[in-house]
Amino acid sequence: MIDPRTLRDDPDVVRASQRARGEDEGVVDKLLSLDSRRRSSIAAADKLRAEQKSLGKLIPKAQGDERAELLAKAKDLAAQVKTAEVEQTEASEEFEQLHRLLPNLVHPEAPEGGEDDYVVLKHVGEPKKFDFKPKDHLELCEGLGALDMERGAKVSGSRFYFLTGIGAQLQLGLLNMAVAQATANGFTPMITPTLVRPEIMAGTGFLGAHSSEVYRLRDDDLYLVGTSEVPLAGYHADEILDLNDGPKRYAGWSSCYRREAGSYGKDTRGIIRVHQFDKVEMFVYTRPEDAEAEHARLLDWEEQMLAKIEVPYRVIDTATGDLGTSAYRKFDCEAWVPSQETYRELTSTSNCTTFQARRLGIRYRDDDGRPQTVATLNGTLATTRWIVAILENHQLEDGSVRVPEALRPFLGGTEVLTPTSK
Repeated sequence: MIDPRTLRDDPDVVRASQRARGEDEGVVDKLLSLDSRRRSSIAAADKLRAEQKSLGKLIPKAQGDERAELLAKAKDLAAQVKTAEVEQTEASEEFEQLHRLLPNLVHPEAPEGGEDDYVVLKHVGEPKKFDFKPKDHLELCEGLGALDMERGAKVSGSRFYFLTGIGAQLQLGLLNMAVAQATANGFTPMITPTLVRPEIMAGTGFLGAHSSEVYRLRDDDLYLVGTSEVPLAGYHADEILDLNDGPKRYAGWSSCYRREAGSYGKDTRGIIRVHQFDKVEMFVYTRPEDAEAEHARLLDWEEQMLAKIEVPYRVIDTATGDLGTSAYRKFDCEAWVPSQETYRELTSTSNCTTFQARRLGIRYRDDDGRPQTVATLNGTLATTRWIVAILENHQLEDGSVRVPEALRPFLGGTEVLTPTSK
């Protein structure tokens, strides 16, 4: 949630953020009205409780008619307190429900617009010019014996797959390389749960506009995560963290599940857009004033990983209408995919400011020892989709694939992946 003080003290900033996101700015006035009602009801209930307490001290000292009068007044006050507390509860719950639907504020420098209104910040590397027609990743995988889509569909349905042989090794090598880099930069590696409770999923902001993409196990009232960001955000829920030695940084390895609702017909060939994949995700808790600098560090670590797989990529500043509920600002790195002659997202890093932590009750103590809400950030280090960029950009005419040098130690020193038919 955004800070209620921002809502009260600077509602125009919230209205402007809503407009930038393409959301209803009228919700701000509704929230202000509910907040006023909530605060008035709290004050009224507190005043009645104070009167009730004062009256309670007088009754033992009173006699006769005075005592009877005080008892009658006490009974009436008790009824008023009960009514006031009901009003306080209703007003607070109504405010809370609407407040939770309000997305995070957006960074003033984030480009406004929808999915296609991003701003390209830079290009790194030039797309390779092949002297043969490049195969797509599915053709390459089939030749390498790296992927079985047909049996994946037989076992689990469309958009599921088996990574086989070198495909499985390639994913493990890639993700191990990501963990090695994260560990070298002070991250604590984590293998996270892939099922979480509703309050954790809601706390990270994934049960809002994009809830249709989340798998739910209704009998158990649990959700399958689409990223280890979710369990890592919940890891310190309702805690006060010690950030005196700097940010807390975690690198979570997990399988991820996404329904991909509404995406039928888009990137259905191969493993670009699937229902299950593996990912290593960076997650950081830090002081709010340090969040923007940490965001830049996360992007730099992502670019270091992309340099290791030696693919051309670009960095984009995601537009406000495509940020998702929790992000204040988001940078994506998109790699060149030769068979499609376009760029596809490989990494994403978001500064979520205090939005998630406020919902999850995660705080730290400031220099004066007072509890304050932390900021949270996240960023991708590697996913299954990276296999697409690696294979397509490093393919040779005979269907072999050159292994990027940094990745070779994680594949037993293998320099070239050779088709199984050879």
